[in-house]
Amino acid sequence: MARILIAEDERDIRDLITFTLKFSGHEVFAAANGEEAFNMSKQVLPDLILMDVRMPKMTGYEACAAMKADPAVAHIPVVFLSAKGQESEVQTGIDLGAVEYILKPFAPDQLVERVKVLLKQFGK
Repeated sequence: MARILIAEDERDIRDLITFTLKFSGHEVFAAANGEEAFNMSKQVLPDLILMDVRMPKMTGYEACAAMKADPAVAHIPVVFLSAKGQESEVQTGIDLGAVEYILKPFAPDQLVERVKVLLKQFGK
């Protein structure tokens, strides 16, 4: 199926998302912060990036901005995962180039379905 990069600083959430997407047949790469996600994105060239907003070293917003400024990975769709659902937060993510903003908490099956729709939307 697809290559998906997960960037999430909370290990339990990262592990749950990784397990859920691997169980659905995807190849999953996991990063613990935004800086790691940015560097890893250039190495693995995933089909989709799911990224938390609040992370150490480099926030999700900063990592997304860096990715969108780098021609090697700018084409990869980024989806933010966050518990912060204020309209200004969502708009910031979209303005930085994210294709979607998924609010936590979410059920694993809902995430799998959203990923499936997004991959189809982006021809993956």
